[in-house]
Amino acid sequence: MWFIFLWSILLIGLVSIGGYFMFRKFLKKLPKEDGKSILDWQDYYINETLHLWSDEDKAFLNELVEPVPELFRDVAKGKIAGKIGEFALEEKADEMTEDLIIKGYIAATPKRDHKFLVKKLREKKIDISQYEGYFQQ
Repeated sequence: MWFIFLWSILLIGLVSIGGYFMFRKFLKKLPKEDGKSILDWQDYYINETLHLWSDEDKAFLNELVEPVPELFRDVAKGKIAGKIGEFALEEKADEMTEDLIIKGYIAATPKRDHKFLVKKLREKKIDISQYEGYFQQ
């Protein structure tokens, strides 16, 4: 009897967790006022700026997303690349720069992930003082 009770609790918990993540994905796929969803815009920005990415830029982005668990890394990379692409299109960039990648990473990630970024930038001897304003947003 206890086994069935505990199994039921575990099953309900796992289904709830899975449903939560599916619902979040569903909300991101809903169209906004302009007729495109968050994921549609993300794909648009990535496709429009794909030619700007060099191998070094891709390697730098891969370094920055290292702390993300393997299971979620592709999703995180897509979200960050979309935000970087948005910044590149706004600035009408001719090539992807380290500055754009860092700004996009800061804008696309929650504040709790910025500690790793600061640590990584210090390891690479990149001055973070120019990005202080982005950390505050």
